[in-house]
Amino acid sequence: MDLGRFKLGYGKINPLIFDDHTKIQLGTLLSKIQSLRGMNDLKPGESATWQYLESTISDVIERYGYQEIRFPILEKTELFKRSIGEVTDIVEKEMYTFNDRNDESVTLRPEGTAVCVRACEQHGLLHNQTQRLWYTGPMFRYEKPQKGRLRQFHQIGVETFGIAGPDIDAELLLMTARFWAALGISKAVQLEINSIGSLESRAQYKAALVEYLGERESELDEDSQRRLSTNPLRILDSKDPTTQSLLEGAPSILDFLDDQSQAHFEQLKALLEAANISYKVNPRLVRGLDYYNNTVFEWVTTDLGAQGTVCAGGRYDGLTSQLGGKPVPAVGFAMGVERLVLLLDTLGVVPDGISQQADAYVVAVGNVTVPAMMLAEELREQCPGLRVFMHCGAGNFKSQLKKADKSGAHVAVILGENEVEQGVVGLKYLRDDREQETLSRVDLIDALKAL
Repeated sequence: MDLGRFKLGYGKINPLIFDDHTKIQLGTLLSKIQSLRGMNDLKPGESATWQYLESTISDVIERYGYQEIRFPILEKTELFKRSIGEVTDIVEKEMYTFNDRNDESVTLRPEGTAVCVRACEQHGLLHNQTQRLWYTGPMFRYEKPQKGRLRQFHQIGVETFGIAGPDIDAELLLMTARFWAALGISKAVQLEINSIGSLESRAQYKAALVEYLGERESELDEDSQRRLSTNPLRILDSKDPTTQSLLEGAPSILDFLDDQSQAHFEQLKALLEAANISYKVNPRLVRGLDYYNNTVFEWVTTDLGAQGTVCAGGRYDGLTSQLGGKPVPAVGFAMGVERLVLLLDTLGVVPDGISQQADAYVVAVGNVTVPAMMLAEELREQCPGLRVFMHCGAGNFKSQLKKADKSGAHVAVILGENEVEQGVVGLKYLRDDREQETLSRVDLIDALKAL
């Protein structure tokens, strides 16, 4: 469509000369495209905090000897129906599911554990082996977007396979405690643990819980009434005040544990106490997915309002058999990156300077573009780890210095025609009250290494 003949002054379109149909077409043509609701952009000023969080956590994980695994975003829908459970909120309401061009039902992954199990089974990583793995990436759930809960959200997950004892459960909890120490948020999070027992003991508990709540069904909130016949353990997670008051007198799952589950839980608590890890036993703590058994845990905070869980996980020894493999003991956890970033910002513990673009800013004055770029490359070569920003584009000395200061750089490295002729470089300190220096290339490199 040639819009030129319809334009008014300043490039605006005259709407009076179009019929309604054309106006709709034109509105669609000219409207700005926005991101999907609940799927947010991460702007440059925000990404530095994410990088700091991710690098801090990955450093700790790798110190424990865990290896990274990567897998697709898109999976067969059947994977999640068989693992998560068809009567869970995730499968019933929240998954992004559609048929591809081969008319096969596929789903954007809503969580990582089932995908990790699928990948390990597919590539033969679980047969007579132990695995300590971790992953990171986006997950997708169609929920009402709010602060700390998005439709595309990011997780860092850790999964272990082939180890049945409580020692590996304890190792994961020690690892997570080390995350919080490294990030400076240990005082803001509290560990809650529980045991939901074996499949058999949990079935007995479900029956007792359904009997208790069934006598009070009319007093339950609407979601809990529905869950009573589909997934009664999820009622324990209800936020409805009336339902919560009814649960005060409900049976405790800890009273239904078999001897083996009880022993596993007691040994875990002993290991945590030996490591001076503070915890709270929460008998109502369950996980929302069908594949968990025995140990479940959450790290929670009171600093984020309703979105208080920042890390959650547990043991899922039966998941591999649900997906067609042989039974393999397994335990893992996942943490929400958005919530952790929000917590870091709320507590004000993000280190200063992580968002700065550069350590050194090369200012090129006059016709010195080639030698200035070569100087910047030399500094990057001789000072590994130094962030060197080379000024590109036109600009006088004063404007370049303003940009150098705005970049957060510690120093400006100044190269003009006189400096090139004399074989020296100017060094201006932007953060310290020191006189500008004129240095040789060798002395400049020594000075930058000392930053």
